[in-house]
Amino acid sequence: MDRFRIDSHKLQYHVGRVHDWLEGKNVYPIYIEVGPSGACNHRCRFCGLDFMKYERRFLDWGMFQARLEEMGRLGVKSMMHAGEGEPLLHPNLVEIVQAGKRSGIDQAVTTNGVLFTPDKAQGILPHAEWVRVSLDAASRDVYAYLHRTRPEDFDQVIENLTQAARMRYANGWPCALGIQMLLLPENRHEAKTLAAIARDIGVDYLAIKPYSQHPLGISREYQDINYQEDLALEDDLRQLSTPEFHVVFRVRAMRKWDSATRSYARCHALAFWTYIDAGGSLWACSNFLGDERFRLGNLYEESFEDIWEGERRRRVLEWVQKELDPHQCRVNCRMDEVNRYLWDLKNPPDHVNFL
Repeated sequence: MDRFRIDSHKLQYHVGRVHDWLEGKNVYPIYIEVGPSGACNHRCRFCGLDFMKYERRFLDWGMFQARLEEMGRLGVKSMMHAGEGEPLLHPNLVEIVQAGKRSGIDQAVTTNGVLFTPDKAQGILPHAEWVRVSLDAASRDVYAYLHRTRPEDFDQVIENLTQAARMRYANGWPCALGIQMLLLPENRHEAKTLAAIARDIGVDYLAIKPYSQHPLGISREYQDINYQEDLALEDDLRQLSTPEFHVVFRVRAMRKWDSATRSYARCHALAFWTYIDAGGSLWACSNFLGDERFRLGNLYEESFEDIWEGERRRRVLEWVQKELDPHQCRVNCRMDEVNRYLWDLKNPPDHVNFL
């Protein structure tokens, strides 16, 4: 069961904004991904943003607090803190999550979990919609190998998640807790064990997803991975689900990885989301970080509203619609399902009035 629609999309629940976009209006993003920190405490073998070099830079808290209030006023609905580094390395991430929620923006965090200690969990859980930890293994040695870190970090993450789950239950906080596993040759044999661990420590789900090679990525270790033989895992893992815990085996995304076909000729999703890096720059797409053709502006220099309404962004989107071929983009792009949905709306089949 995928009750959070992790292997799909949720744009169909924003009918008003989609309608305005179809009418040609400039709509504000529903979802923003933020990289609060450029630095990271791990060097994962599968990192999709290794080309960003893990620069030790952090969004200025004072500046970003003002921008959060502005984005909430403009209608931004959700914000996920992850990005090119480990978000919990930002010294003010707890305050950022709290301020974002006060501004009316749903908050979420994707983290490797090492720094998700009880004090941080207490500050984040009451104000976040979900927290997802990238664990990727069920044993200390495999974890240390894949994350290029100490085996002790695995123990720390399990302890942090156990305490967070207990804390959430004791206080009745609705924040969903999840674990993510990137399925790789080294950890395939541990999927069922990790599902059992996740269930027993009290998190809501384990999401198992395929690798996705970033076009700019330095590491190419997994670029030729194939998932056909892994699809049978779905049935085995389903047996570990309970009414309170679900294994989300992202079979749809895995099939895309092996077929690499797209049903759309243009990317329309950029109207509904954006990426903010640790240096304050807004990017039309995280697939092209560092490519000036996709940089919309910088929050240290302009307000969010001025950037979103500005001429530069208009030119970027116009170029994307005329020139960008989505087939050159990352397989399993975060906006792939959204693009499939929007393409069908823009290019409906015959006989659509026959419901």
